[in-house]
Amino acid sequence: MSETRETRNRTNTEATSSSKRGAYTYKPMSSRRRVITLAIGDAFVFLVFASIGQNSHGESLSIPSIIFIALPFALGWFLVAPFVGAFREDIVSNPRRMTNRTIQAWFLSWPVAMALRWLLIDRTRNTSLISFITFAFVALVIIIVILLLWRWPFAFNNSIRERERR
Repeated sequence: MSETRETRNRTNTEATSSSKRGAYTYKPMSSRRRVITLAIGDAFVFLVFASIGQNSHGESLSIPSIIFIALPFALGWFLVAPFVGAFREDIVSNPRRMTNRTIQAWFLSWPVAMALRWLLIDRTRNTSLISFITFAFVALVIIIVILLLWRWPFAFNNSIRERERR
């Protein structure tokens, strides 16, 4: 009788463990979902950069001002990055490719973003050339760091999911 119980328990345990494995199967991310996820995360990066900058300069933090400060960087990124391949499917699950493509895309987007920043913000503030250039290089470095802090784990997570799926 105890042998029958052990067999039932083992069968129940195996059925439970196999159903749990099936519950954690991930579907591949659709192309549309991938682009939307990356775009939302990237937009958030520029909002974080703007809020850190405003806070570090003692400016008041309000949602409209953060959006206004982040706008030139986001526009520069979204105007250039898609053409450089920052949203391509082949980089979504490859952290090394994601890192390289993100760096390349930001280096090419950065001049556009800084030109837009000057047109929208700094032109009206009478910012000196030295201050603008200094800020430009700070933005170059800080934004690439924040972009990589978001995009590399995204690619790493997708690579793990892809390996589990196989």
